[in-house]
Amino acid sequence: MNLQPYLTFARQLAHRAGQITLGYYNKGIQHDLKPDETPVTAADQATEEFIRREIEKTYPTHAIVGEEYGEKAGEGNPFRWIVDPIDGTKSFLKGVPFYSVLIALEIEGISRVGAVCFPALNEVLSAADGLGCWWNDKQTRVSDVSEFKQSIFIYTSWSGFRTRQRLDVFENLHKECFFGRGWGDAYGYHMVATGRAEVMLDPAVSIWDVAPFPPIFREAGGFFGSWGGAEGHTHGEGLACNAALKPRVLELIRGE
Repeated sequence: MNLQPYLTFARQLAHRAGQITLGYYNKGIQHDLKPDETPVTAADQATEEFIRREIEKTYPTHAIVGEEYGEKAGEGNPFRWIVDPIDGTKSFLKGVPFYSVLIALEIEGISRVGAVCFPALNEVLSAADGLGCWWNDKQTRVSDVSEFKQSIFIYTSWSGFRTRQRLDVFENLHKECFFGRGWGDAYGYHMVATGRAEVMLDPAVSIWDVAPFPPIFREAGGFFGSWGGAEGHTHGEGLACNAALKPRVLELIRGE
């Protein structure tokens, strides 16, 4: 299957959606709390509405699932778009430029195309199976660091590990890495995919938080999947790393 048209569409759509978010960014936007006590803004809603309209116009038979407006069934085909209009809404609210727009395409349950736009940084990370991983207009790969003591470990928040009772993992990785930083949400995965960090861990994620990353890391020469080493975006947790460090990272997660 030729994935190039889908990659081009996803990349351009993520960028266009990012421009919508910038209309609200650093403008003192207010927020409401969803039932899970996470924030939502008019920017999240307007951006997802735009993305869904564009997908429905271009691929009317495809399914869509998004963080703000749920799932729309497709018409008996294997294509499903997964959308997070603003990943890192808390950062967005505070004017931190590391928030992003995430768009992915599943085909028969496997994420094959992914695009991540960081509007405030004017950066887009994108990939499709067999077509390489792209950071704006240049190809990019994970680092070749092979010693964990030379690696950078990234996470979204310490509290996520505490809530999931996995502080042991947080401490194990911190003890052995070069240094750790809370450059979280999609930006942490972006850092690993572009070779500027080596490991990113999330103890709890939804599919729209991470759906673009399996093809991004396959094409960048790394790994994205579960803490147990299973590839994919449907495990409820996220691990990204370069290929050289994956065995040691899995050992540290197991406490070995």
